[in-house]
Amino acid sequence: MLTVEKIGGTSMTRFHDVLNNIILNHHVENYYNRIFVVSAYAGVTNMLLEHKKTRQPGIYEKFVNNADYVGALDELLQHLIGINRTFADIRLDIEAANAYITQRIQQTRAYLDSMADVIVSGYVDKQNILQAARELLASVGEAHSAFNSANIIQNHGIHATCIDLSGFHDSRYLTIDERVRMMLKDVDFSKTVAIVTGYTKGTEGIMREFDRGYSEVTFSKVAVEVNADEAIIHKEFHLSSADPNIVGVENAIPVGFTNYDVADQLADIGMEAIHPKASKPLERAGISIRVKNTFEPDHPGTLISKDYMGKEAKIEIVAGTDKVVIIEIHDPSMVGEVGFDWHVMELFYKYQISYILKSTNANSISMVIWEKDLSNELVKELQETYEVVTVKPVAVVCVIGSNIAKPGVLAKATQVLANNKININAIAQSLRQINMQFVIERDNFKDAIIALNSALCVQP
Repeated sequence: MLTVEKIGGTSMTRFHDVLNNIILNHHVENYYNRIFVVSAYAGVTNMLLEHKKTRQPGIYEKFVNNADYVGALDELLQHLIGINRTFADIRLDIEAANAYITQRIQQTRAYLDSMADVIVSGYVDKQNILQAARELLASVGEAHSAFNSANIIQNHGIHATCIDLSGFHDSRYLTIDERVRMMLKDVDFSKTVAIVTGYTKGTEGIMREFDRGYSEVTFSKVAVEVNADEAIIHKEFHLSSADPNIVGVENAIPVGFTNYDVADQLADIGMEAIHPKASKPLERAGISIRVKNTFEPDHPGTLISKDYMGKEAKIEIVAGTDKVVIIEIHDPSMVGEVGFDWHVMELFYKYQISYILKSTNANSISMVIWEKDLSNELVKELQETYEVVTVKPVAVVCVIGSNIAKPGVLAKATQVLANNKININAIAQSLRQINMQFVIERDNFKDAIIALNSALCVQP
């Protein structure tokens, strides 16, 4: 059985557990026929680019603004060397690891210096150079973690191969798919543990195409290329009935089984089991995804497959976000007018804004979007075009399941919210009935998640 397994940044930082629980797990009869796609250690890509959540600038922003990116690279190097020291007790060759990452950072600085000179010359499109710099920086974190991982495994007497897809020393003009195919074609996976960088260099630019979801895209492409029997994602938590940070670990029930449709619903509200652009190739190839908890290695985790449907009607996951706003357009001329919402969507398309939820009645259209995407220009143009435009910070909570198209499920969910004195501002549910979405006040967000999870998911 050939598996492709992705290890996230939080798990990578705790590589002692990864080594013992995943790679050297006592249930593993054969160390080989396993390909590990590794992320950078936790926080490293934030330092290289920008903080994923707070948007605090990293080295890339300093380069863009012609600030002290050299000093920031030196600080990063010391941070990475510090990470190396934490793995001395699990047989990382510290001298080799430090030499490797020092050389990588020095060469990265040389490339950035050259890019800066070209930008100053004014002879090229600055934006293209900046995008190249972003790609270059993104590759550093995964190269570091992949080298270390292979080195540690080798020093435990297991054959391991580091496959660096970043193309750092390769000037060939290859697409992402071509590079993956070229780098994997001669590897005998039955005789080695393959450690693959989560970053892949390609002519289309993996950062430009997928931004911070790039490591999952690499994971997907590798799995499809080798026709894996199963794709496994190792995370710090199970794929659970609700966020353990909100409801508590003891009340977050592992889902067990679900389908790709449910995974897409989660991705749409930022609770990604897997990046949607990474899941589609796997789904089309008929490769199931297993989401496992790194720190509970003997638990089977949750299997995401194409055709799964729960035997009983039940809510599998309660999820949501409080980082959204609702935009409502109210106009009496809407009634019976063909294409009214089409004109509204033209404006959303103009400003490249996608909505999470849409609800309509005779003379109102309400749409929920990410707060970070809110454009003052969009709001101004809407206000100039339509009678009343309202913008309000809100939260969205969703009850999701592979088999909830049954009488009473929606009624029970709304009753739970009512019992907890949580008002529903807007609601949406498609004919497929796999996701019921409720727009509520932001202050009620955590209370709603806890109440719905307790009433609908946690068995007494």
